[in-house]
Formats: sequence, structure tokens, C-alpha cells
Amino acid sequence: MAQNKNNTAEIGFEKEIWDAACILRGNLDAAEYKQVVLGLIFLKYISDRFEEKYNALVEEGDGFEEDIDEYTSEGIFFVPPSARWSVIAENAHTLEIGTIIDDAMRSIEKENKRLKDILPKNFARPELDKRRLGDVVDLFTNNIQMAGHGNHRDILGRTYEYCLSKFAEQEGKLAGEFFTPACVVKTLVEVLEPYKGRVYDPACGSGGMFVQSAKFIENHSGNINDIAVYGQDSNPTTWKLAQMNLAIRGIEADLGKFNADTFFNDCHPTLKADFVMANPPFNLSDWGADKLQDDVRWKYGMPPAGNANFAWLQHMIHHLAPNGKIGMVLANGSLSSQSGGEGEIRKNIIEADLVDCIVAMPTQLFYTTQISVSLWFLSKNKKQKGNTLFIDASRMGRMVSKKTRELTDGLEDDNDIKKIADTYHAFVSGNLEEVKGFCAVASIEDISKQDYFLTPGRYVGFEEQENDGVSFDKKMLQLTTELSDLFKKSSELQEDIKQKLGAIGYEI
Repeated sequence: MAQNKNNTAEIGFEKEIWDAACILRGNLDAAEYKQVVLGLIFLKYISDRFEEKYNALVEEGDGFEEDIDEYTSEGIFFVPPSARWSVIAENAHTLEIGTIIDDAMRSIEKENKRLKDILPKNFARPELDKRRLGDVVDLFTNNIQMAGHGNHRDILGRTYEYCLSKFAEQEGKLAGEFFTPACVVKTLVEVLEPYKGRVYDPACGSGGMFVQSAKFIENHSGNINDIAVYGQDSNPTTWKLAQMNLAIRGIEADLGKFNADTFFNDCHPTLKADFVMANPPFNLSDWGADKLQDDVRWKYGMPPAGNANFAWLQHMIHHLAPNGKIGMVLANGSLSSQSGGEGEIRKNIIEADLVDCIVAMPTQLFYTTQISVSLWFLSKNKKQKGNTLFIDASRMGRMVSKKTRELTDGLEDDNDIKKIADTYHAFVSGNLEEVKGFCAVASIEDISKQDYFLTPGRYVGFEEQENDGVSFDKKMLQLTTELSDLFKKSSELQEDIKQKLGAIGYEI
């Protein structure tokens, strides 16, 4: 219960920052406003980290407080004098505050190669109300004093992540390129358990898969340095968001030298990953199939030009190490589609014994789409060879707003994510007890009899109903009596309507 109270307090803090920062919104749309707020959070983070180390060096008295190597050796970004938060705070309510922040971003990029061309530098534009910008700087100065108050990465990292989710909620369909709901990402991570090795996301968005992997390792007393992170994204703004998100979390990542199309410009052509986790764009059309006809990645069949789902899947399989595993999100159509050769590709992947587990997810998990999705888990070296686990989690979760649902992640008896992960791990260890309507194991032969469809409902069946002690005959008598009464009432209503219409000169 204490954990839940802490989580509530954390969300309260993050919401307070979000609500206060919303005073900046003005006439800006969410996409532009996002850059401003997240940029300020990032600037405050690196400033606090720098200041903490700076003060420690001053106390040592050796005169090294302006030596850039003292900071970079510990993974701390060096902040030049003109870019330090004290300077920004002093000028919060001047007309030049926007220019001062832009100049600070430029000087920080100049001193830190990892941040080159990544930070937002659009604070001086006329559309951004400088009075409101000054108010937000005050907010960050007075309310987010991180140095010496707990884990900087955790506090500001959570705030950054919370703001990302709020922007996704505001932007709706436009947000799909940068944000995957945390409960979906955490489910992938809890199933795969990426303790060590190479972790790859070919459509990394804002880097949520990597952040959750780092949290998982931390929660299990592991070492973040035991994983190497690789990714890429085609959207330049999203790619920059990811770089900032990972920097706040202290995660070293290779996301390529710039944003790039995964199919046409693979930033990691020789990579063989231990874990691949991704939420690629659903049902992407016009992805360039005509120019990639003989690509080495299409080992199980040429993906159709009108849908990139199986192109993404095969790209990931191509990048797997001999014992590698995949966890990815796909639209439910991929479970049973036969169009464009997709059925044959799916059959070939199944016959290659790569499909480890399929999880049917609840609806309304995404801000961006109402499309039903499933989680696909594939493995190059399955523990339960020749078998696939099917989980129907479509009835899990709870509504957190009028439009969105999330999987629970609370106490033992209210933890959807843990239930899914525990079910998978029981399957892998050979200790699974099948549950009607929830989970079942099927062999490749079983799947072939279902035309290689992977819809979990075909295998798990229907949940067994509790026996209430009422016989079938008695239930049927009760139901038919109720139906007869409804028919009688309907007939009476129709007659009443006819009479009322007749009274005013209309006949039916």
C-alpha cells in the first residue's frame, strides 16, 4: 500500500508541474508547446546536475570547477557560465529571456558533442509570450530545486515522461510517432526481462522502451551498464525528444547520427540484438516496397506494398542474435490477414518456430488510435520448442479517462502486467496451468489446423461460468417467459402509437 501512496504523491508532483507549465500554452499548438516545455525540463536537469558537481569541486578547492573533463568523465553535461540556470533565472522577466535561453541551448550544444543539433532553440520567436515564459522559469527555479534532493534523473525524468504522455493525450493521432503508453511498454519489458545485452528499437519514438528497460534493471538490482542501447527514428523532432529523454535518464544510446528511415537507411546494419522491442507505425502504407524487392530481410516472404507490418517484423527478426527475443506491438489484423501474401509470411514464421507468445490486448490503450492491438513475442531459441502460448488479456485494464484504458500495475491482486508476465514465465519454465478464456498452449500442428491464424480467442476458448445451481430447463423457461412478456409489451406500445396517430389524422 505504501508503494501506491508514493506513486500518488509522484503523480501529484508531476501534475503540478504540468498544470503550472500550461500557462505557457497561449496560442501555440501542442506540437510546438511540447518543444518549449520539454526543452526547459531538460535545461533545468542538466543545470542542476552541473551545479551539484560544480559546488563539490569548489569545496575541494583545487580550482578544477571550470575543467570540462571533471564533468564529462562522470557523464555530466558541461554548462558554460552564460548558460547556467542562475543567469536564466535572473533574466526571467526581461524581454530578452527567449534569446537568452536560445543562446544557452547553443552554447551547451557547442560544449557537449552528444547534444549537437538536438536541443530546441525557438524560445525567442514572437509567438511565445515572454511574460508567461518568465513565469515558467520562476516555477522551475522555485519549485524544482533538484540538487541535493533525491535522484535528479528520477524526479525530472518522471516529469519529462509524464509531460510526454500529456502531450500524446492532447495531440491524439499525431502523437503515435513519439509515444507508446507506459503500461504497454512495461508489459513488453516485464515479459522479456532485458537484464543484459544489446537492446534495439528500430522505431524508437521518444525512447520509452529504453527508459522502461533501465527501470526494470534498476528495480531488480542490476547494472544499467550491462545493456547497450541501439535505436533509430525517421522523424527529426521525435529523434531529438528521444535523445533528451535518454540523457535525462543517464542512458547512453546509439540512435544513429541523425533521424533516418529504418527500411532505407538502417543505422545499425550489422547489429544482432539480444532484445528487440518496438511499437512500429500500425498498417503503414507506401513504405517503399517497390524499391526493396530483393532485400535480404524478407526471408519469410515479400511484405505487401500496402502494409508494412510484416516488413517491420522481418526487419526485427533479421537483427536478432542467435538467442535473441522480440517483443513488439502489432495491429490485430496481422494475426489473421491473408491479403498481399501476409498469410504465407505468417505461416513461414510460425513453421520456423519463432512465435513464442501472442497476447491480445484491451481496446483504448492508445491515445492515437482505437485499433485493437496484440503483443507478439518471438524467440530465436524457444524454451518450449514447437509450442506457442496464447493469452487473451482483452478484458483486462481499467478506464483512466473517458477515452483511454490502462493495464493495472498495483498490488498483487490488482496487477494486470504482472499476471501476463507471470503467465509467460510459467509457460517458459514448463509450469503453466491453462485457464479457460485466458491462456492456452498450442503446437504448430494445432495452429496449422486454424489456417495459421494467431488470434488468441481461437485457442483459449471461453471463460468458464460459475455454476449457479439452476438447471438448463429452468433457465430456458425463465428466458422465454421474459421474452414473451417483452413481445407483449412491444405489441401494446405499437397499438398505442397507432391510436395516437389516428387521433390526429394519420394511419399506419
